[in-house]
Amino acid sequence: MHYSIQQYLALGIVTFILVGVLTPIMRVVAMHIGAYDSPNIPRKVHKEPVPYLGGVAIALGILLVSYSAMLYSSFSLRTFALASSVLLPALAIAVMGLVDDLKGLEPWPRLVFQTFAAVIVSIILISTRTIGTPLHNRFLDGAVTVIWIVGVCNAINFFDNLDGGAAGTVAVITLFIFAIAFSRQQVLVGALAIVTAGATAGFLVWNRSPAKIYMGDAGALFLGIIVAVLTIRLDPEVTPRIKSLAIPFLLMALPILDTTVAVLSRLKRGISPFEGGRDHLSHRLMRLGFERDSAALTLWFGAAFFGAIALGIFKSPHSFGYPLMGIGGIIWIGLLVLFSKVPSEDT
Repeated sequence: MHYSIQQYLALGIVTFILVGVLTPIMRVVAMHIGAYDSPNIPRKVHKEPVPYLGGVAIALGILLVSYSAMLYSSFSLRTFALASSVLLPALAIAVMGLVDDLKGLEPWPRLVFQTFAAVIVSIILISTRTIGTPLHNRFLDGAVTVIWIVGVCNAINFFDNLDGGAAGTVAVITLFIFAIAFSRQQVLVGALAIVTAGATAGFLVWNRSPAKIYMGDAGALFLGIIVAVLTIRLDPEVTPRIKSLAIPFLLMALPILDTTVAVLSRLKRGISPFEGGRDHLSHRLMRLGFERDSAALTLWFGAAFFGAIALGIFKSPHSFGYPLMGIGGIIWIGLLVLFSKVPSEDT
């Protein structure tokens, strides 16, 4: 299976259109069944109830286009199995997220289910030798993979707290993943990355401020699994290994920063890390005077900045690899300190 750049772009555009069409349909369904995100607790930033189920449109768009593309390109059973090893666990997590959206679940059952799905995916990745930058120790590869999948999954879910914030950021991240995968002819990674970018951009048409629909946990967790596995499977083929390992962390730098700031803030205040709050990057930006739309743009720019550093390491590993890693690390730590100084709660 091989795609030209035109075919990749076609995949992204078709997914953009499909999700753009499915999203308002799911909005009507959500309104019909009363699936609303109501501003009934202090951490909510919106003033009026907003329908859920946008995540269903995202998941349907990615699944339909991905499997249709494989049928069109006369896929092999191995290709089908490798694609399904990402898409089916993501679908299972999305179903759990949908149940949480509609009925509510406690944090621990969610974490257990995510960990179980991550273990299954890690076993598949190790057995098929599709980890992009393996550590050459099966136990270590498995442990790191499970921790990464669960961590990224929750980071994307935590990040979904602002109109257009998560959707736009995931679109940016997956575009950079696509750029690297396309250069290395990693077809499955590149195809799923561009499809995910198209899906999140299509959803963003309806999710930008003021949002007409939210993706909910179903969408955030689905995207979390997709992005986590894409960054694990991505093989930049950069040596030494430390530079290849730095690229996924830089691609995910902003969601990781958001989670780190929120968790450290909650631990400092004696609050459970799993308890929601208005202590994320988006909330802190708004306390600094940003409007919701400008805060979302700032987050997208931040994701693009770290993505550009990752791409720079990939393009010029020998000349600029270590300096760019240093710059990325210093700026990330600087942002951590800066945002930690912004009040965690409204005053």
